[in-house]
Amino acid sequence: MSRIAAALAQLQAQGRQALIPFVTAGFPFADVTPELMHAMVAGGADVIELGVPFSDPSADGPVIQQAGDKALAFGIGLVQVLDMVRLFRTQNQATPVVLMGYANPVERYNQKHASSTGGSAFVQDAASVGVDGVLIVDYPPEECEDFAAELKAHGMDLIFLLAPTSTDERMAQVARIASGYVYYVSLKGVTGSGALDTAAVEAMLPRIRAHVSVPVGVGFGIRDADTARAIGKVADAVVIGSKIIELIGDQPRDRVGATAQAFLRQIRVALDS
Repeated sequence: MSRIAAALAQLQAQGRQALIPFVTAGFPFADVTPELMHAMVAGGADVIELGVPFSDPSADGPVIQQAGDKALAFGIGLVQVLDMVRLFRTQNQATPVVLMGYANPVERYNQKHASSTGGSAFVQDAASVGVDGVLIVDYPPEECEDFAAELKAHGMDLIFLLAPTSTDERMAQVARIASGYVYYVSLKGVTGSGALDTAAVEAMLPRIRAHVSVPVGVGFGIRDADTARAIGKVADAVVIGSKIIELIGDQPRDRVGATAQAFLRQIRVALDS
């Protein structure tokens, strides 16, 4: 059982929902991410999604795009992101970490860092530093069976997005190879856009669960404790990204972690209530 599966199973046994914050690696300061990750755990994070900066994202709204641009300007790429996870793991061996991003950085990493065993250098290096899951937005499930198998062989999960427009056929394709959890994008659009319709989310989740056996996390549009509580009543996990990026973006370096921790503590209390 992967670290993600074990963590989510424990929460389900306790009747609790997972809190999964997303932050862009290398934002708002190039060296703050491991410290920020620890602060988020202290605030109640059960799994951390770490965004890999990329110049041409297709699912990110303006807030996360700007965070990625700033991180790229600092020189943060996949090599640096893996090193951040390694540093985090020197003090925390328990909290699952998911890398979320796009195909281009992964493919480029494999081109530049040849594996001595013939497999994916990215998969091997991610496993070696303590990554637990990978969500590649533009890797379609029908093209990912080998990638999923290699990740699984290294103890990692391949996580997929589902959307309000996902068909039953697409859900079935995802269900065949997804592990860890699936991430339901609750809005039609990019991160941070629109107002969340909790009734629509509640109506969609039974359709998803008819196909997938792994936990279902919900994200895109969750910005406060009330919304998180409402989503937590029907989902297995709540994912929050854009709001955290907004809150930490203008903080001095010594307040970044504390700001994220305080916000997540409010969300954790709301979920546990």
